[in-house]
Amino acid sequence: MDKWEMYMEIQQLIKQGFSKSKVANKLGVSRSTVYRHLKKSPSDMAVWVESLQTRKKILDPYKALILSWLNEHPDLTAAQVQDWLIERHKDLKVGENTVRAFVRELRKDYQITKETSPREYEAIPDLPMGQQIQVDFGHTKQKTSDNKEMKLNFIAFVLSNSRYKYQEWLDRPFTTQDVIQAHENAFQGFSGIPKELVYDQDSLIVVSENGGDLILTKEFQQYRETRKLNLRVCRKADPESKGKIENVVGFIKYNFAKHRVFQNIEAWNDQGWEWLHRTGNYKIHNTTKKDRSKCSPWKSNT
Repeated sequence: MDKWEMYMEIQQLIKQGFSKSKVANKLGVSRSTVYRHLKKSPSDMAVWVESLQTRKKILDPYKALILSWLNEHPDLTAAQVQDWLIERHKDLKVGENTVRAFVRELRKDYQITKETSPREYEAIPDLPMGQQIQVDFGHTKQKTSDNKEMKLNFIAFVLSNSRYKYQEWLDRPFTTQDVIQAHENAFQGFSGIPKELVYDQDSLIVVSENGGDLILTKEFQQYRETRKLNLRVCRKADPESKGKIENVVGFIKYNFAKHRVFQNIEAWNDQGWEWLHRTGNYKIHNTTKKDRSKCSPWKSNT
């Protein structure tokens, strides 16, 4: 039902003796919407509706581009659309709600159904600043520029309190030395080493170069002792222990990597760094409500 039809329906129901609350319930709108419509005369309403139809929207110049993305990838989220827009048009300033509304309207007008995926679990309790980093591994299959498929592997780190993230990608399996170097790079990126690092047992076995447990290899044990790291390995499917990193792995897969075309591993890691700065470590976190762009990895500004 468009806005003019809504206006006429409200007027008719009121004339039939329905209360404003009953009208709102019957039409599935808020009572404030009913009140606003009743304050307008037919001529005022007609002028308002016409102004909406002719008013230029901030994303109108990008309509064709966004439509091409949605048609090619019907499961694309509004958050990913926003990230892709800012990645390609760095001067564009647009809010998440504006993009979501624009994408919703395009889906409705062009009948592009959005595929949905279940929300991933994230443990709620927080530890003190600098207490813990959670670590996990993931992999994706990406289309290449010549339309082939490439398997990519990544390691992800997240600070449990601030949700500040770090990621590294390889186009081959991780070795123990790769993992050690990734830890060093993460500590440098975080500007510190936490009191505890939490790992998933199954992931460590998968990435081990000799089929055993990575953190029990001689090379990693030497690194652990040198750095005096306090490690904890959690059980399989233990969301209370590592729910945050599981959520981050999913976020990396479905916001950064999903539908992105792979050129080479150097360019891919560069894009990953830009994404972390632009989106991964920038937005206000849905659970903590902390603006990650305004706080350091270790200290809260709230």
